[in-house]
Amino acid sequence: MTDRYAVVGNPVAHSRSPSIHARFARQTGQDIEYGRLLAPLDGFVEAVERFRDAGGRGLNVTLPFKLEAFAWAARRSPRAQAAGAVNTLRFDADGAFGDNTDGAGLVRDIEARLGLPLAGRSVLVLGAGGATRGVLGPLLEAGAARVTIANRTAARAVALVDQFVMSAPAQATAAGAPPGPGAPLRERLRGCGFDGIGGGFDLVVNATSAGLAGERLPIDDAVLAGAALAYDMFYSARETAFVAQSLAAGCPRACDGLGMLVEQAAESFLVWRGVRPLTAPVYEALRAELAAEAG
Repeated sequence: MTDRYAVVGNPVAHSRSPSIHARFARQTGQDIEYGRLLAPLDGFVEAVERFRDAGGRGLNVTLPFKLEAFAWAARRSPRAQAAGAVNTLRFDADGAFGDNTDGAGLVRDIEARLGLPLAGRSVLVLGAGGATRGVLGPLLEAGAARVTIANRTAARAVALVDQFVMSAPAQATAAGAPPGPGAPLRERLRGCGFDGIGGGFDLVVNATSAGLAGERLPIDDAVLAGAALAYDMFYSARETAFVAQSLAAGCPRACDGLGMLVEQAAESFLVWRGVRPLTAPVYEALRAELAAEAG
């Protein structure tokens, strides 16, 4: 019997997840069907429960429903708890299980595909929204020595750091630090405004959506030029605004988030099916598709 999965969101027509998971299924010999589920903005839970009750086995959750998925899931993984959001739902005999694979996807793309080990690195993350919260734990668990969160509104970045630290000791353990009142995390995390960033970063990650509108971020060129890698969590058929800004500033290497998309999908596939597909051929196929779309 074919097991049914889908990506749920609003909008969802643009999602490449069906193409990605179809390739994963062929590669691993898994008998699944994967589609798109458009949920009304005020009807997420109803749409998910209908899908589950009709025999659906799991869902990827995209914007704007990750927080609702977190609240609805009966059980959550430690990384979902750390992120405060769910992007993967699995339906089984014990109920709905919520996970978050975004951070794992980011780390795996940076370390495995791009060849930049994170242990001991200094990381700057731009933006203090849900995308940032989803990757903090995995970045720390990978061994990042220092993570600075910079946001247009400094108070929001500081608040995110405070919330993250206050979730210790569970969060400290997830980050590979000794359990305790949060001091180990407090020493590794900092929140600030864009005007208080400083320098000395090995990796700069854009987790804002500003680049989707072609907006230039108010970041000093020296910050980008001094990094080994600038990484945009978003992707497009053409060079993203952040990638262009980073290269123009003198950063030796900059890339978009297509690899993260594929890697987080592979992690979801593992949660559902118990097997991890190879991601390199899927990434290359998608990159070729984007290049063709760009003309």
